[in-house]
Amino acid sequence: MEFLASGFFKAIELLIRGDASTWSAVSATVQASTWSMAVSLLAGLPCGFCLGYFDFRFKRQVRTLVDTLLALPTVCVGLLVYAFISSRGPLGQFGLLFTLPGIAAGQAILAFPIVTAITASIIENIDEDLKLTLVSLGAGKKDIVLTCLWEVRYGILAAAVTAYGRVLTEVGISMMVGGNIKYHTRTITTAIALETNKGMFADGIALGIVLMAIAFGVNLSLSFLRKR
Repeated sequence: MEFLASGFFKAIELLIRGDASTWSAVSATVQASTWSMAVSLLAGLPCGFCLGYFDFRFKRQVRTLVDTLLALPTVCVGLLVYAFISSRGPLGQFGLLFTLPGIAAGQAILAFPIVTAITASIIENIDEDLKLTLVSLGAGKKDIVLTCLWEVRYGILAAAVTAYGRVLTEVGISMMVGGNIKYHTRTITTAIALETNKGMFADGIALGIVLMAIAFGVNLSLSFLRKR
């Protein structure tokens, strides 16, 4: 256990000293996860609302598919995105392979079903009296949608945090699509895996501390918003 304690103190030193490779991985992680969450929320919230609020043909089958995608393996997403954005793929002309936008695209695919499924579940549990009251008061469709979303705002925040946690800790997509290139596409999780394999426990622990700090900060922000 001595090497763990030693690694922990070296990790603190690396963070305070501003080690370039460590903070480069942190920057890459924050950029890719922010872009992917923006896309997944913009697409997932409307889809989740429609899935939870409206009744339509094949709704049960669609819901089953979305729920199944919650357990989507990251390596499968990485393989799919790699096939599309590689030089031989249909999107190869955009040069997304081994770039942060390429990683963000894969992470957005990973987060989308999480945001959609949780939003749909929350919308389904909205009090029916609220809908009837809004309709009886003559509220338009836009007002009904906005009011329902406001009523379940904390649940939506929880969906966003859950999806962010999945994105933040994934390895398969970042490794396959990003290529783990130092100072370019190396994220925190891929750096931890690499440094641990090399026996560089201090670097791995330093990145682990930052990863946990980011997760803690996100959850702390959610608690603050709930209190308000």
